[in-house]
Amino acid sequence: MSAREDGRTGRLYGVGVGPGDPGLVTLRAVELIRGADVVAYHCARHGRSNARAIVADHLGSQVEEPLTYPVTTEDTDDYQGRIDAFYTDAAARLAAHLDAGRDVVVLAEGDPFFYGSYMHLHKRLAHRYTAEVVPGVTSVSAATAALGTPLVERDEVLTVLPGTLAEDELSRRLADTDAAAVMKLGRTFTTVRTALRRAGRADEAHYVERASRSDERRAPLEDVDPASVPYFSVGIVPSRVHVATTEAARADGETARRDASEASLLASSGRKAPSSTSSSGGVTVVGLGPGARDRLTPEAATALAEADDVVGYTTYVARVPPNPRQRVHGSDNKVESERAAFALDLARAGRRVAVVSSGDPGVFAMASAVVEVAAEDYPDVPVRVIPGVTAAHAVAARIGAPLGHDFATISLSDRLKSWDVVERRLAAVAEADMVVALYNPASRSRTWQVEAAQRILLKHREPATPVIVGRDVDGPEESVTVVELGDLDPETVDMRTLLIVGSSQTRWTGRQVFTPRRY
Repeated sequence: MSAREDGRTGRLYGVGVGPGDPGLVTLRAVELIRGADVVAYHCARHGRSNARAIVADHLGSQVEEPLTYPVTTEDTDDYQGRIDAFYTDAAARLAAHLDAGRDVVVLAEGDPFFYGSYMHLHKRLAHRYTAEVVPGVTSVSAATAALGTPLVERDEVLTVLPGTLAEDELSRRLADTDAAAVMKLGRTFTTVRTALRRAGRADEAHYVERASRSDERRAPLEDVDPASVPYFSVGIVPSRVHVATTEAARADGETARRDASEASLLASSGRKAPSSTSSSGGVTVVGLGPGARDRLTPEAATALAEADDVVGYTTYVARVPPNPRQRVHGSDNKVESERAAFALDLARAGRRVAVVSSGDPGVFAMASAVVEVAAEDYPDVPVRVIPGVTAAHAVAARIGAPLGHDFATISLSDRLKSWDVVERRLAAVAEADMVVALYNPASRSRTWQVEAAQRILLKHREPATPVIVGRDVDGPEESVTVVELGDLDPETVDMRTLLIVGSSQTRWTGRQVFTPRRY
């Protein structure tokens, strides 16, 4: 890579990659890492880097700059001098890239400015180059989430302490604060535990090791063997207010559970819950997208976070991030009208309800059921629909642009309409030479529809017409393949599959499928 022709220098980015789970890396961080010319990361002399491992899936052709510490925990007479020299040298290496016009991303575990090594490079470079810091999830946040216990409530004070402080100082600060997080354990663990005991806080303290990772460990801090404690661990002294108010909150929750059970019985019997004078309730029908968390829109994520109740098919409500404040109501996928009425009953009683659907809720999903039932029986309940990425568009994006011109979507399910209707629509779309996306192609009880649809389409399409077979897109068993219409094997298609059948103009290049915008 060479310098930019306009002579501008590159940009420096300090990017937090979170505590360990790749799913906790922010979208902004991923965008910058993938677009960087150079990716730098700190590592010990063995060459392994936790920060790099977290984002390994986002690395490709970027130049990598390992910044290898000259010392870590070993004793040396001039530790600070050697570390200062290391950062001066590392900054010079990155400056060479920046002067050549290359954008440099420096990876930082957790957050770059929260006990992070990046800050030492920032001090040396930010005054000379355009620099941006992208925050990340800290180990404190991850540890608290793992414990499932609030860290601070109301007007409590949180104190973050490095375990490297003297025992007297640690003890004094732990005694004076409401809640605390103690960093940099490892070899300091015994000192920290003694300070907690002296402060009278040891019985409240929790230990979390490698928070958010697959090898995460949690325990009461008093039960931990000091010899087993790595550097990547934290001590948490959580909210005292939470402990004092939990019993009252649980009592409120039990009352709410009984209310929900009563509402469920009313919904199943067809009777209406008593009207409420509350005007804060409403139903939001939320599209979750095809599966991956990063396909959930910010608007949808906000609606889910604000909801008091989450209602939907059991498989779909399981995809909603857990929220202990919320009630979750899962049900079978064949009771759409009943589910809609139940959600509207809750909203009429003043609850904020999110009804969830996979993909887009307006495409063969819950939006029409909720809007229809509301129009008939709940005109006083506000209903809002938030769109989502459809399965058809997710499958299409995996293989190119097969939906580039006019297209139709047809469900092969004959549960809500007769097969005669499906046949007529398939024939009309095929004769009109439109690309068609086929939803709900098969199930355990519907095994013949795909072959029947194939026969109808072959009356109007050449056997060589490309068919995209997308299965479990965004799921753990995702597969996207392309076959010719004449070779499509109905036995390979199930309910988790979506088919896109091309038109006469659709092209298959061997790697991608597209339909030109001009005929």
